[in-house]
Amino acid sequence: MVMVVVTLVLGILLGALFLIPRHLKSDHSKKDLSNAFNKASKMYTKAEVSLHNKGTDCWIIIKDKVYDVSSYVEEHPGGDAILAHAGDDSTEGFYGPQHATRVFDMIDDFYIGDLEKN
Repeated sequence: MVMVVVTLVLGILLGALFLIPRHLKSDHSKKDLSNAFNKASKMYTKAEVSLHNKGTDCWIIIKDKVYDVSSYVEEHPGGDAILAHAGDDSTEGFYGPQHATRVFDMIDDFYIGDLEKN
């Protein structure tokens, strides 16, 4: 009986390792939080954002906030759809019906600053 319980617990733990997305597994150290705070105060022009329009260097704008999603492009469940507005405003696509509510929490991990208002 004990062996069955141990096997069941190990199975659940191993399953969780494969089911939890990579970004949720990352360890946010004090240094990471400090870097996030420093990035948050940065302001970007639309021209600056537009330079980051490739799969390997992909920034997007959502509601006047700038996100560097370069590390997420290959993991994006919608494939290359994320590149449709690379270097540009992706607000409409981001809030589309194709996204589950968890994306609203995930996006904060990619926040790098705000869009300058002209």
